[in-house]
Amino acid sequence: MHKADLLVVEDDPALARLVSYNLEKQGYMVRHAADGEAALEYVRQRRPDLILLDWMLPGISGLEVCRRLREQARTAALPIIMFSARGEEADTIRGLDTGADDYLVKPFSMDALFARVKAILRRAPPADKTLRFDTLVMDRVSHKVERDGRLLSLGPTEYRLLEFLMLHPAQVFSREELLKHAWERSSFVELRTVDVHIRRLRQTLNEGGGVDLIRTVRARGYALDKVQDPD
Repeated sequence: MHKADLLVVEDDPALARLVSYNLEKQGYMVRHAADGEAALEYVRQRRPDLILLDWMLPGISGLEVCRRLREQARTAALPIIMFSARGEEADTIRGLDTGADDYLVKPFSMDALFARVKAILRRAPPADKTLRFDTLVMDRVSHKVERDGRLLSLGPTEYRLLEFLMLHPAQVFSREELLKHAWERSSFVELRTVDVHIRRLRQTLNEGGGVDLIRTVRARGYALDKVQDPD
């Protein structure tokens, strides 16, 4: 049975240890990020089943982390429980309006936390740990990708591009859309860079022969599709 993978984002080391320890005792797999930047980087590499997110973080706030995750198609439905010492009704409403699924006011009991986590995971749509398209298989836990049983060597950007395309097979995406979903929001990347990474991804996918699964649609963008446009 799959153990739910939780990410605790909390800059207070003592509280992070307390929450992580108690959640692990409940049978969850728990990872920790001490700030918003580390949390976003973790999620880029591996999608957890649920995030426990502190509002007041150094650098990027919990609110901003939540907002950025909700803007990405890959994490738009990722369950988030926000917690904060800010206990006014207006603060709770603001946290929920930003996209949090639930809001806990510090200090909170472990029993209250367990109940919220169980409730959120119960109603959350199951995250696909394995994606498949034609002969492609992506294991999103181990970050391994195979085609026809052959292990592929992908860089982090190519992996994110392929993951996004496998989540939306046969859909055509412009360079701007791929840039939005596969690159860090604050980074400056030219649109031509997308073409470079698509070319690398295509070369890696096609190293062992077989049908080219990356379809180029002139003046529109790219799609993961077995049907190729005529020249």
